[in-house]
Amino acid sequence: MKSYTELVRSTCRQAAEAAVHVRIRPERIAAYGRSLLAVRPPPPGLDPARHYLGHDEDTVAFILTLDSINFGSGYFPRLKKRPGCSGYFTVASALTDRFRERGPLSAEELSQITPRDCAGIFGQDLSDGAVAELMSLFAGALNDLGRLLNRKYAGSFLGLAGAARGSVERMIGLLNGMEAFADRETYRGGLIVHFYKRAQIACADLALAFDRQGPGRFDDLERLTIFADNLVPHVLRVDGVLEYDQDLLDRIGKGVLIPKGSEEEIELRASAVHAVELIAESLKGSERPLAPMELDYVLWNRGQEPSYKARPRHRTRTVFY
Repeated sequence: MKSYTELVRSTCRQAAEAAVHVRIRPERIAAYGRSLLAVRPPPPGLDPARHYLGHDEDTVAFILTLDSINFGSGYFPRLKKRPGCSGYFTVASALTDRFRERGPLSAEELSQITPRDCAGIFGQDLSDGAVAELMSLFAGALNDLGRLLNRKYAGSFLGLAGAARGSVERMIGLLNGMEAFADRETYRGGLIVHFYKRAQIACADLALAFDRQGPGRFDDLERLTIFADNLVPHVLRVDGVLEYDQDLLDRIGKGVLIPKGSEEEIELRASAVHAVELIAESLKGSERPLAPMELDYVLWNRGQEPSYKARPRHRTRTVFY
């Protein structure tokens, strides 16, 4: 049986090769990869001003709680954002404030949290239907986390992290026991395409928070793929590595939501995963080979630049990103 990350790679490759709405431009891969070697983003890390980094149990609690609700980009245009913050950093900063003021949310609190509680924590107005829907999804994801912790780990976040025994493959499997982490879609009625974006990023975040030690030690961290969302495909399109058909491009430009699980949405994410795998392959043997996880960080940072933010990217309302 293939591992979770092998499933991501193989099924995304199949979807990308069969795609009709999104095309990888293979002739651009090698030169683009070489151009990324000159990029020097700041070292990866969690911003302590926006991420709660305390003692072991509290930090694990923060990372797992945050990554349980690390989604909503399709709703973010409607989210009430903090000054100077993106949707993600609005959520992360608000959760950090909650931890600093009152400590972690316990497994019992998570299992009972409501959409209204979430709106209070994250400073949101439930009179906006889209925001109310997102807060309901947040509450459901946190309820699942609390129930899992109580059912299998005596309410202990460290118990859940420790059960991975230093393996991202095991951690992905543990997190996939919650519906909002089980990130896979059926493509054209047959192929199950696996992504596991948020389960993979939870591993990466734990590794960053603990400098790859203790609860953040993963002996197979290099197995991670990119964290397939709506930003990396956008960067690759703007940079000419991906090409969208005109109808898809027009809809994205008009702000039309791309339905979750549609052919287009699966192709956007799968093509980004496979394109980055090809880029990583092209850099093997170079002076600075980059793993897909490292390339994700480079491309994510590039996507924060004004020239990329000025152009619309696809929006999908989903719990997966």
